[in-house]
Amino acid sequence: MAEVLSQSEIDALLAALSSGEMDASELKKEDTDRKVKVYDFKRALRFSKDQIRGLTRIHENYARLLTTYFSAQLRTFVQINVASVDQLPYDEFIRSIPKMTILNIFEAPPLEGRMVMEVNPNIAYAMLDRLLGGQGQIPEKMGALTEIESNLMERVFSKALDTFHEAWKQIIELEPSLEVMEMNPQFMQIVSPNEIVAVISFSTKIGETTGMINLCLPHVVLEPIMPKLSGQYWFSTQRKVRDETEKLLLEERLKTAKLPIITELGTATITVGEFLSLTQGDVIQLDQSIESKLQIKVGERVKFLGQPGTSKGRIAVLIDEVLEEEEEHYE
Repeated sequence: MAEVLSQSEIDALLAALSSGEMDASELKKEDTDRKVKVYDFKRALRFSKDQIRGLTRIHENYARLLTTYFSAQLRTFVQINVASVDQLPYDEFIRSIPKMTILNIFEAPPLEGRMVMEVNPNIAYAMLDRLLGGQGQIPEKMGALTEIESNLMERVFSKALDTFHEAWKQIIELEPSLEVMEMNPQFMQIVSPNEIVAVISFSTKIGETTGMINLCLPHVVLEPIMPKLSGQYWFSTQRKVRDETEKLLLEERLKTAKLPIITELGTATITVGEFLSLTQGDVIQLDQSIESKLQIKVGERVKFLGQPGTSKGRIAVLIDEVLEEEEEHYE
């Protein structure tokens, strides 16, 4: 981004140009010089901006599903939101997470490969405390999980993967399953260090405890469905195609819907004084000729034209003409 000059710097620059101390051609030459930008081949971008937006949409829905799930499981206030969606080398992701954390390694057939849900220890231990009947507090010293604690954590996060399936079902039908739970990132090598991964970070609050949940999705795993992450595909799938049975059922329900039908004899304009002085027996002259057909409205739309009359002693109207779509009148 270009540097913004202060007013004093602008004045000094104009004074130098006016006095001849600085040549305007030198400034133009600097602008035309080729600018060099450093490119790191280890951080080659594999996900387009459109695909990143697609991942964001999917995992905003996932965040809502996780909020509902954890709220029911922990019986306390839970708030989960997407904080960021980034792409970076896998090695950089490993270095960015704590040395001791909860790593849920899972698979999601038909996609090939493994993915990771990393849960910050603050969040994990707050969950564990709630599951064991506590207030959701963090212990002063965090050590390795016992066998019982590990089983509890595996059960909770294994069911959390069901909501992962729900969030992705508009793109692909996944069958996620927890493979193993680790605590040391050094023992987790799901892809090569230089492989690009998408990292979705969720800001999480459980009671008074805050922390992050990170979802690591390697590019090599998502590669078969990358075209489906584009905005064009996303919005095209929103148009639901109804089967014939559903169409017939919808048609039958529409046929039973009740709509008001109004036959308008005509209109007239009178003053407020005339309206207030109306009494029984007064006649109001309408602007409609007795030879003209009456407008018959369905809702607010004129659909038919007809003639007034009686049927079995009741006032009725005979439909003479059905208006075509382009002939319909709107009020």
